[in-house]
Amino acid sequence: MTVRGQQCLEAADVVLYDHLVPARLLRSARADAEKIDVGGAAPQALEQEAICYLLAEKAREGKVVARLKWGDPFVFDRGGAEALFLHEQGVRFEVVPGIPAGIAVPSYAGVPITYPGGGDTLTFIRGHEDDGKAQASIDWESLARLDGTVVCYAGPEQLPRILGELVSHGRPVDDSAAVVYDGTLPTQQTLVGTLEQIAETVRRSEDRRPAVLIVGRVTALREHLRWFDARPLLGKRLLVTRPKAQAADLVNRIEAMGGEAIEAPMIRIVPPDDFAPLDEACARAGEFDWIVFSSVNAVDAFIERLLAGPRDLRALKGVRLCVVGPSTGERLARYGVKVDITPAEYRADAVVPAMAAFGDLRGQKILLPHGDIGREVVADELRRNGAEVVEVIAYRTLIAEPEREGEPDIYRMLLERRIDVVTFTSASAVRNFVRVLGDEPAADLLRTTVVASIGPVTAEAAAQFNIQSTIVPAAYTVPALVDAIVDYFQKKPS
Repeated sequence: MTVRGQQCLEAADVVLYDHLVPARLLRSARADAEKIDVGGAAPQALEQEAICYLLAEKAREGKVVARLKWGDPFVFDRGGAEALFLHEQGVRFEVVPGIPAGIAVPSYAGVPITYPGGGDTLTFIRGHEDDGKAQASIDWESLARLDGTVVCYAGPEQLPRILGELVSHGRPVDDSAAVVYDGTLPTQQTLVGTLEQIAETVRRSEDRRPAVLIVGRVTALREHLRWFDARPLLGKRLLVTRPKAQAADLVNRIEAMGGEAIEAPMIRIVPPDDFAPLDEACARAGEFDWIVFSSVNAVDAFIERLLAGPRDLRALKGVRLCVVGPSTGERLARYGVKVDITPAEYRADAVVPAMAAFGDLRGQKILLPHGDIGREVVADELRRNGAEVVEVIAYRTLIAEPEREGEPDIYRMLLERRIDVVTFTSASAVRNFVRVLGDEPAADLLRTTVVASIGPVTAEAAAQFNIQSTIVPAAYTVPALVDAIVDYFQKKPS
């Protein structure tokens, strides 16, 4: 998606989208935006007329409307018809170019559709309509004679016919060809061979997915240029249970490795019921000898509340800062604040000795802003060492409710073994996962699924519910978690 397309989507009051548009892309729209699924990318004429009237109707209501289409709106699509209808209705519009599937899919398959020596023509042909829609009218004889690349949007019913037409009208049977299913998706599959071999394979296949067909010498370069389907997590589905606001890094890293991230946040971070204790702690920030942040959420909640009042980061002058884990330290660094110590784990035997190394803890004033759930064993141990500890609720953790219909059915996907890895990045995510699915079902479903926990504390929380963690990285960070998952699958016998 282009930057301009992203801007339009974020500004829209109403989003009309094709069914092929990934659900994750729709999350770029505002939470309060009306989202309407209008079906396939090339609907029937009557369906198209209804879409056109709906676009105009929503615009006349004074709403900003984004028509989110699959690929490019003007390439083998009805975007031109929709724009013309809006012009006739006197409705102002803007067309934002996209990336056509005929360009994107070959690139993801490692096939450059133009290359020196690959011929002087590039031809896109229509062939994706099925279910009784009008067939494309192509001069196959002239097309077969062209020396270059042919790219075709091919539906499952049309693909055998298109291949047959090319061969019967003189395209060399030993010409290189490729068929790409689910192009650009983690389930992408590419078949390569001669035109004759591909035609025979497709004829025998029962695969009912649409595909992009590429014919020409350039397809032979795939052996050297394939990159996407060589990624280590291709075809793997990984469940991301992290809160939505914090999930982007994990999701992006999973997708960068070729995996499919299924976002199903188990927890939602919200402000405390009463800001008064947190505000009082912010007002007294400079009086403490230490502030201990146990999570990224604690950092955000405390700093944002501090800056919302009359004070700024200068209030922390002279206060030593302890953060648990490098991710928490990185979040403080974003605010321009450096930390003094970073124990890897939020355990008393890790945090307290690290702080004691700076001097005797007796009489030290220590602030612990934290969430509303969980046992604060660190605070108890600090008190046993003579410290004066002030605990304050900085945020609350709630069970996340599904946003809309169409959210993934996690129970069913686990039951059908369609999830390869379940990731947990906090103990609270584990607890809420079990709360949503139930103690016994959660343990049973995960017994045959790889569980990846970000650290020992999270793995211990899972173990309390008879959920064993297969993967626990040596460093307790999101990058280390993804690296450990990749390492697991690379070492696992196929």
